[in-house]
Amino acid sequence: MILITGGAGYIGSHLTDALIEDGYDVTVIDDLSSGNYINEKAKLIKFDLRDGSQLKVDDVDVIFHLAANPDVRTSMIDSIDHFERDVKVTFNLLEIARKTDAKKVIFASSSTVYGEGRIPTPEWSEIKPISNYGLFKVLGEDMLKYYSRNYSIKGISVRFANVTGGRVSHGVVKDFIEKLKRDSSKLEILGNGRQRKSYIYIEDAVKSLTFLADYYNGNYEEFNVGNEDWITVNEIAEIIEKEMGIKPIHVYKDELEGRGWMGDVRFMLLDCMKIISLGWRPKFTSKETVRLAARDLLYGYRKRKD
Repeated sequence: MILITGGAGYIGSHLTDALIEDGYDVTVIDDLSSGNYINEKAKLIKFDLRDGSQLKVDDVDVIFHLAANPDVRTSMIDSIDHFERDVKVTFNLLEIARKTDAKKVIFASSSTVYGEGRIPTPEWSEIKPISNYGLFKVLGEDMLKYYSRNYSIKGISVRFANVTGGRVSHGVVKDFIEKLKRDSSKLEILGNGRQRKSYIYIEDAVKSLTFLADYYNGNYEEFNVGNEDWITVNEIAEIIEKEMGIKPIHVYKDELEGRGWMGDVRFMLLDCMKIISLGWRPKFTSKETVRLAARDLLYGYRKRKD
């Protein structure tokens, strides 16, 4: 049986759909606080993992741990809630994994663990987060590494670049579209618009998770998962404006030396050769990803054909 925490949320719900489609027996743990997408073929356990590790599940082969608060910006404002949802939840999940003799735990980490370092950024780069979100992901990785070493649970930490598309619940593409729907004559851009980052489409992200579950069987490892190119915020705005058929003026709110908000990493491009060398590669570029994400939000999401 495959267990997915946060399976009613953004990445988790897409992963649930993919595994159900492939014929797997899937159980979802979610408190439905930030996502409520339910695949009727999956078993749903409504449970808040902040409440403890007393939950009993049987015959767990693989756990995909996706439950978290995904908003980097709010981690600098409501740090207690983020700690509870990102760190305490991960500890309780690992205790469940230990008690149920789970074979493998795959943890959704983030490129934010690196902060602002060398470009492109390989897995061996210095870990130096500049946001609470990134810090809490580092703690999650360290806990998984500890449990892997001491309790023989195989562990994988997946350091995602920016994931977007599908039923995306947050992020710059959604933010821009919502702003332009309210006022198509102007677009407020946080930062100077020259921030440049890598984006990966939701279906590519999901395939990376299932790929690693199938093909990596070491004790513990970290993998970067992102694109081989990157894109500026200004370019994202242009793509969205073209999709919407409008030409608004840009109003920049640049108060933090080019950052969009406190804790924002201005430049991010991951070196993904470790997972690419195993046989996975993203199907869509960063620009294609942003364009598809815009269309998903404007016209509704439908799964892309392989």
